[in-house]
Amino acid sequence: MRMWGIQPEKLCNRHLLGEHAEMHMFTGCIRKGISINGYIKGGLVEVQKIKPRHDLLAREMQRRGMHHRSPLFFCTKMRAGKLNLSANKKDLAKRCKACRKLL
Repeated sequence: MRMWGIQPEKLCNRHLLGEHAEMHMFTGCIRKGISINGYIKGGLVEVQKIKPRHDLLAREMQRRGMHHRSPLFFCTKMRAGKLNLSANKKDLAKRCKACRKLL
């Protein structure tokens, strides 16, 4: 799981949908008391940005004509994690030819 943090319009459909699902997974873990400390320490999530990130991804999905039927009801005062956007862009460009073209 990870939060790319990259502008949603620069993600291919696969990564857009994947990151959207992962925002739901992160919130599920937090609600169930499952630790996400490894993701936080690894710079893969900023907890305080999960809900706003989800909403950005959902808007982009809708803009592309995709259906979004999974609102995220999540509110936390937890502040943890810091993304490395430049490292995320490099990693995504290495992993995905479609995203590389958009970046």
